[in-house]
Amino acid sequence: MAYIPHTQEQQQQMLAALCCESVEQLFAEQIPAALRLRRALDVPPQMSEIELRRHFAALAGANRPATEQICFLGAGIYDHYVPSVVGSVISRGEFYTAYTPYQAEMSQGTLQTIFEFQTMICNLTGLDVANASMYDGATALAEAIIMACDLAGRDEVLLPAALHPAWKRVARTYTAGLGIRLLEVPWRDGIPPVESVRERLGARTAGVVVQQPNFLGCVADLRALGEAAHAVGALLVVAADPIALGLLATTGAEGADICVGEGQPLGLGMNYGGPLLGLFATRQQFVRRMPGRLVGKTHDRDGRPGYVLTLQTREQHIRRERATSNICTNQGLMMLAATVYLSVMGRQGLREVATQCLRKAHYAAERIAALPGYRLAFGAPFFKEFVVRCPRPAAEIVAALAERGILAGYDLGRDFPNLADHLLIAVTEQRTREEIDCLAEALDEAANGRG
Repeated sequence: MAYIPHTQEQQQQMLAALCCESVEQLFAEQIPAALRLRRALDVPPQMSEIELRRHFAALAGANRPATEQICFLGAGIYDHYVPSVVGSVISRGEFYTAYTPYQAEMSQGTLQTIFEFQTMICNLTGLDVANASMYDGATALAEAIIMACDLAGRDEVLLPAALHPAWKRVARTYTAGLGIRLLEVPWRDGIPPVESVRERLGARTAGVVVQQPNFLGCVADLRALGEAAHAVGALLVVAADPIALGLLATTGAEGADICVGEGQPLGLGMNYGGPLLGLFATRQQFVRRMPGRLVGKTHDRDGRPGYVLTLQTREQHIRRERATSNICTNQGLMMLAATVYLSVMGRQGLREVATQCLRKAHYAAERIAALPGYRLAFGAPFFKEFVVRCPRPAAEIVAALAERGILAGYDLGRDFPNLADHLLIAVTEQRTREEIDCLAEALDEAANGRG
């Protein structure tokens, strides 16, 4: 953080040490004149602690939390229940203030937690090895694309057009300077057709990305897509919803070589969209090309178990030209929350959450599809999200229902202009039958402009 001198005397001393006569001269070569602010900052006068607390309370009071509304909004961030034990554990001082565990002898608690997290992610994905987490699902996918190109020695990756738009943008940003070509595969009935994928596969294809379920909520045939990719020597990269893995076959069993995901559903609140948690797992033979860090279990000379950082593939630890990633840390606190959530829920608890999401989403889809003017947009299987075609622009319906305290869903026209009258609706285990019926009634009234 830059030091800002507080007095005129201190400022003059700093300028003299830098051989500058004025602050303007100091910044002249670094900041173009057109970008410099020529007036004083418009900030309020200083406040006392009491005044500041009141000020922030007033600002917070202007928000309308999702917890005070009926939430059917998903699109990557979901309103899943967070058990109270999650907050209780992660707020402990030894975890809440923990830093990167460089000194293993001082960080056994943190390292053991990461080890348990890695083990659970391996069990969830059906793959051999998982890292200590990444920033979020989007960066995990971008790293997976780079890893696939590195492993295959090729420069093209197929992306589904129905991939989360934000993830797609992050992937393009990450790969822009690496000579990697990202080719989109259009959807048909909500999913990428296997024949369309086969048509685009070639000698330059390093990987095929599949989001499961995708941004439109649809579930694809991973095994068929994986077989098509492997037939030309490409890798299958799956971006999976971890809650869906409570019911679906593991991505490893379906042929995935790399599995990434967003860990927010695993015990993290929506929190205005962050912080998030990137999941990353792969097969054993690819472990040395995996980004991030890996915690392993060992024993000391007296036979006592201990935990250590086994692999650290970032540029700070090895020669820059050999580094597989420049991501500097894992999302430690978020990783801990997911570890606590998974340990508390267990295999049966996670399956129950997934089952409730599935059944409630299908009940909601049936209720809405029966309304005049509404219909399901796609016939592909779906898990907890589905797309509804509306009789009015989706943005108008979202605004109308918001006035009634209902977050109706996500207006797909924001990312796909041809879907301006389509609404993406998410239903988690939090929603009740009464709330779903309330949504259906509100949508029915909004169809006629009465909402």
